[in-house]
Amino acid sequence: MSDRGVSDPGVNDPGVGDPATAMEPEQGRRCGVFLVDDHAVFRSGVRAELAGESGLRVVGEAGTVPEAVEAIVASRPDVVLLDVHMPGGGGVSVLRGVSDALGAQAPVFLALSVSDAAEDVIATIRAGARGYVTKTISGGDLADAVRRVADGDAVFSPRLAGFVLDSFTGKSSAPEPPLDPELDSLTRRELEVLRLLARGYTYREIAEELFISIKTVETHASNVLRKTQQSNRNALTRWAATRHIG
Repeated sequence: MSDRGVSDPGVNDPGVGDPATAMEPEQGRRCGVFLVDDHAVFRSGVRAELAGESGLRVVGEAGTVPEAVEAIVASRPDVVLLDVHMPGGGGVSVLRGVSDALGAQAPVFLALSVSDAAEDVIATIRAGARGYVTKTISGGDLADAVRRVADGDAVFSPRLAGFVLDSFTGKSSAPEPPLDPELDSLTRRELEVLRLLARGYTYREIAEELFISIKTVETHASNVLRKTQQSNRNALTRWAATRHIG
């Protein structure tokens, strides 16, 4: 676990100066958790469940893929609780966006989903998640799962681990996640430009939205057209619509 979740001792900390506490440096360590789910009510429930758990603190939350990527990169949590099905690409897009931005410094991801379908589990683990639990999990078990993945363990709800093992041993009957080489080739910034183009933004509006120059937007747009093999913006918009991007 990184030191991002360490609480700084202060004069109001009852443990300061206590010889027993001084013997246990790990006692003050708190794991920073970030929540990603497109349902605000569910996020509130998870936040409330984790609030009473020792050693954990919720450091942020987001309801969309772009918001999640931006906030996770900024807040650097230890563990991200990640919904799998969300508008704009879902949990896999969040995983890829954060990994592109932070590389080896990316947090640990634990999928928390209503889906227990084999294809969802396999796709999420292949994208880099450390574990996968369903939303039927109890608050106490969820807190324990967060602690375990933060410590390096892989955690799965009952029977889901079998999907992953079968997939990597070639015994899975679930279809492999569909590949989209053109979409996968885009960088995080190119995806942001693509989404705004698909929504009808002008180059100037995109530049203002992303705080970059119009020339940089033009460069990204040109790269997107080349990588997706589209001839013009209208064709690109139709291409994006078929992939629910926008």
